[in-house]
Amino acid sequence: MRIGMLTGGGDCPGLNAVIRAVVRKGILHYDDEFIGFMQGWRGVLDNVTMPLTLETTSGILHRGGTILKSSRTNVKKIPGGFEQCLKVIQNQKLDAVIALGGDDTQSISLALAERGVKCVGVPKTIDNDLNGTDACFGFDTAVTIATEAVDRLHSTTEAHSRVQVVEVMGRDAGWIAVTAGVAGGADVVLAPEKPIDIDEVVRLVKARWASGKNFAIVVVAEGAKLPHVEGQLTVGDKLDSFGHARLSGIGQALAEEIEKRTGYETRSVNLGHTQRGGTPTAFDRMLATRYGLAAIDLVHEGKFGQLVVLKGNKIGSISIADAISKNRTVSDDYFEVVTGLQPKK
Repeated sequence: MRIGMLTGGGDCPGLNAVIRAVVRKGILHYDDEFIGFMQGWRGVLDNVTMPLTLETTSGILHRGGTILKSSRTNVKKIPGGFEQCLKVIQNQKLDAVIALGGDDTQSISLALAERGVKCVGVPKTIDNDLNGTDACFGFDTAVTIATEAVDRLHSTTEAHSRVQVVEVMGRDAGWIAVTAGVAGGADVVLAPEKPIDIDEVVRLVKARWASGKNFAIVVVAEGAKLPHVEGQLTVGDKLDSFGHARLSGIGQALAEEIEKRTGYETRSVNLGHTQRGGTPTAFDRMLATRYGLAAIDLVHEGKFGQLVVLKGNKIGSISIADAISKNRTVSDDYFEVVTGLQPKK
């Protein structure tokens, strides 16, 4: 078979491991031929490709980013976009397309599948919030980086008797904040799923001082909302092609509010794209490889319109439609881990 592959949306540690796994099994077991579209769906629209062979995918397992590059290209917003994609896919004589991406990228996969394109999806979102799978590759790397940052901030925060607010990724789900917050021993963890109670934040910070520990760490997801501010805090008014604003600023705003209410010196740091850069962890390399192998198997089983997923320790698949129907948010039992470690009111 002749198969096209692309990576869409934000980059993520493990993308190259997926590409490598698909290509290796496709060539070595199925005698497939591959091309890679550059910069996500933009590459399909513009017919910009690179060959994906054993040679071009050699040595990429440990590399972050994606050799196919990426973009947030919404085909729905481009006049004649779907028609152009169909024309390119037909002219390239592709038997199937494998798309690596989150709900935005997979919404285009679904739309093309409804137009007759044989699509298979691989779940990719650093926020770990794609429905139907227990884990997305890249999340473990992001959490590891965020946890290391929190670990490092403990010593300098303690040395200066400060409050340190750490802003991490998480638009609609707080998986990174909750996991890195608990793993890093943060005193306060805030996520989009729960409204921020400033009085409770202040109580927990003051409790640290009352216990003789004259410093505190607060971890907050970028999508968390302050009660006195409408909506999420953003940088400018510009939206991407899928209607998403660039989130940033909750850490600094929260730091200013804590300092005003407590009198304790409070600083903020935004970890930003450091969370999604660099070498993927061993867990993410393994998970990404398993996803890639499962994706090429789905193609040869004729199971199109499906997304590979992890359930427990088993790789399976669900429909792309189900996968993008809603976000997978942090459940109450995870928040109970956070509150169980905090002093009672």
